[in-house]
Amino acid sequence: MTALTIYFNDIYRAISSALIGMRITIRQMVSPTVTLQYPHEKKQMPDRVRNRLYMNYDDCIGCELCAKACPVDCIEIEVMKAPPTETLGETSTGQKKRIYVTKFDIDIAKCCYCGLCVFPCPTECLKMTDVYEFSEYDRNNLIYNFGTMSAVEVETAKLKVKQYDEEQTAKKAAAAAQAAAAKAAAAAQPAPVPEIPAAPVTPAQSEQPKGPDTPPTQQ
Repeated sequence: MTALTIYFNDIYRAISSALIGMRITIRQMVSPTVTLQYPHEKKQMPDRVRNRLYMNYDDCIGCELCAKACPVDCIEIEVMKAPPTETLGETSTGQKKRIYVTKFDIDIAKCCYCGLCVFPCPTECLKMTDVYEFSEYDRNNLIYNFGTMSAVEVETAKLKVKQYDEEQTAKKAAAAAQAAAAKAAAAAQPAPVPEIPAAPVTPAQSEQPKGPDTPPTQQ
C-alpha cells in the first residue's frame, strides 16, 4: 500500500466517522420543530414520573423506614410509643397504629427524587407525584410539614407516655420489694434439723451373752 493510498484512506475514515456521529444531529436539524407555549401549554408527564413527594399522614405508623432509606436525609420524623391503653386508630389497610408521629417534615430542596423512600413504606402512605411546579422565593417554604398534631396534642401525648412509664416503674419497684421481702422471710426461718437414721443391729451384737439381770427371752 502506497503512502498516497494510506493518506486518502485516513481521510475517508475521518469523514465517515464524523457523519456517523452527526447522524442524530442532522436528523434533528431537518425535522419540524415543536414548541410548547409554557405555562399555557404543558407536557404530559409519564405515569411513573418522580417529582414532588406526598405523604398521607393518616396511614403513617411511625416506622421511620423512609427516613432510614433516604440517601440525603431530607425526611425528619419524631415519634413516641403510645401506651397500650391509648387507641390511635387504624390505617386504610387495617393496620393498628401504636406510635405517635409528632413530626413528619420533608425538605424537598434536598430531595434527589430517587424514590428510595417510597418502596420500604409498609402502608404505602408515601408516594411521588407528577407535580413539578413548586418553586419558591424562600427556601424555608420548601420544608413541607405533613404532621397534623398540634403543640397541645403533642404535650398531652408526652404527658400520657410519662404517666404510663411512671406507673410501670412503680409496679416494677413494688414487685421487686415484694420479692425481696419474701426472700428475707424465707431466710429468717430456722433450717429444719435432718433426722439421723438409727444404726442397724448386726448379728454379732444380737448374740452377745446375757447378764444376770437380762430377762429370759420367750421361746
